[in-house]
Amino acid sequence: MKRSIPQQVYSFLVKAQQWYLDTPERSLEEAYKAALLIKAMEDEHFNGQKIAPNPNYGSSAIAYFQSELKKHLKTIRMRLTEFKASRSWINPDYQNITKITKNDGTFTDKDSFAIQKRNNQSRILEKLRFIDDILAKYDPEVSVDAVVVTENPIVSSELAPPIAPNAVVKNTSTSKKPKTKAETTSVLPRSILSTINRLKVELDPRAETEVVKNFRNSQRRTFISIRLILLLIIVPFLTQQLSKNLIISPIVEHFRNSQEVIIFLNPEMEERALIEMQRFEEQLKFRNLLNEEMQLSPIQIEQQMHEKVRELVEHFRQESSNAVKNVFADLLSVGAFTWLIVTSRKELEVLKEFMDNVVYGLSDSAKAFIIILFTDIFVGFHSTHGWEVLLGTASRHFGLPENRDFIFLFIATFPVILDAVFKYWIFRYLNRISPSAVATYRNMNE
Repeated sequence: MKRSIPQQVYSFLVKAQQWYLDTPERSLEEAYKAALLIKAMEDEHFNGQKIAPNPNYGSSAIAYFQSELKKHLKTIRMRLTEFKASRSWINPDYQNITKITKNDGTFTDKDSFAIQKRNNQSRILEKLRFIDDILAKYDPEVSVDAVVVTENPIVSSELAPPIAPNAVVKNTSTSKKPKTKAETTSVLPRSILSTINRLKVELDPRAETEVVKNFRNSQRRTFISIRLILLLIIVPFLTQQLSKNLIISPIVEHFRNSQEVIIFLNPEMEERALIEMQRFEEQLKFRNLLNEEMQLSPIQIEQQMHEKVRELVEHFRQESSNAVKNVFADLLSVGAFTWLIVTSRKELEVLKEFMDNVVYGLSDSAKAFIIILFTDIFVGFHSTHGWEVLLGTASRHFGLPENRDFIFLFIATFPVILDAVFKYWIFRYLNRISPSAVATYRNMNE
C-alpha cells in the first residue's frame, strides 16, 4: 500500500507535465477547429465566400451568422495568443517527449525523432496557413505567419519546412496589392448575379430546410427576448408589491404602533395639511353663509373641524407609513432586477441582437420619428415641466421634501447632458450605420 501512493503521485505528475507541454498543440488545435467551423458556414451558406450580408437571407439570419462568426474569430485570436505565448517558454523538442519513447523508457533513434519532428512542424504550419486564410478574409491586417515570423524568430525557424534549392519562396508578410476597379467590377451587373444566386438557393433541395431552420432560430430569439423583457418588468414589480404588503408592512406597522407615531415625515407634509385644513374651513364658512335657513352654530363648525383634523391625521399617517415601506420594498425590487441581469447574461446578448434588428430594421422615416419623439420628450424646451412632475412624484413616493433648488438644478443640467449623449450617438453610430436616417432626421427637424 505504501508503494502504490508514490506510483500514483508519479503518474499524476507525468500527466500534469504532459498536459503542460501539450499547451501549444492544444491551443492551435482549438483555433484550427474554430477556423474549420467558419469555413463550414462559408461553404454551406455562402458558396465558399466571405460571411456578409446576402440577399438570400433576411436580417435575422445574417445577425445569427455574424454572431457565430464573432464567437469563432474571438476563439481563434485567444487561442493563437495562447499558442504564441506558450511556444515562447516551452521548448518544442520536449512537447512530445512521451510520444517518442519506447516501452522500456529509452528514446528512439535520431532519424525517427527527426522525421517525427519534421512531420509535426509540417502539420503545424499547414494549420497556421489555413487559419491565416480565414483571418485574412475578416481582418486583413492580421496574418498568423507574419506575426509568428516577426515576434518569435526561434519558433518560425522551427516551423519552417525544408526549402528546395529551386523552390520559389512566397512572402506571407507582404500586404496584398489593392485590386483595381477592373478587377473588382464584374462583367454582369450585381442585380443579375444576385438574382442567379437567389435562383440557385430556391432550386436547392435543402432550401426549404434552411428557411425553416432560420425561421425557428428567429422565432426562438424573439421568444427569449420577449420573455426576458416581461421578466424584467414583472419580477421587480411583483417583488415590490408582495414584499411591501406581506413582509415590510406588518413590520413597519408593528414598530409604529409600539412607539410614538410621527405623523409628518417632513415639514412639507405639515404645510400641505395646513393648506387643506384652511381650505376646508373656508368652504365650510362659505356654505354656512349661503344656507341662511339652516346655519351651523360655532360649536357645530368646531366639531366638523375636529373631524376633518382626524381625517387628515389618518391620511398623512398612512402616507408616512407608505413612504417608509416604499424605501425597503424598492430596494428589494432593485435587488431582484439586478439578480435577473446577473443570471441572464446569455439572454441579454440575445435581447441585444433582437433590439438591434428591431431598431436598425425600421425605415429611415420611422427612425427619425422615434429620435425626434424621444428628444422632444426628454430634452425638449417644454420637457422641464415633465421632469418637475416626475421628481416631485419620486420625492413624495419616498417621503422626501420637494427641494425646489435641487429640482431646478437637475432640470438645468441633466437634460443638457442627455441631449449631448443623443447627439453623440447620432454622430458616432447612427451616421455610420444609417446615414440616410440621419439625413431624414435633419430634414424633419428643419
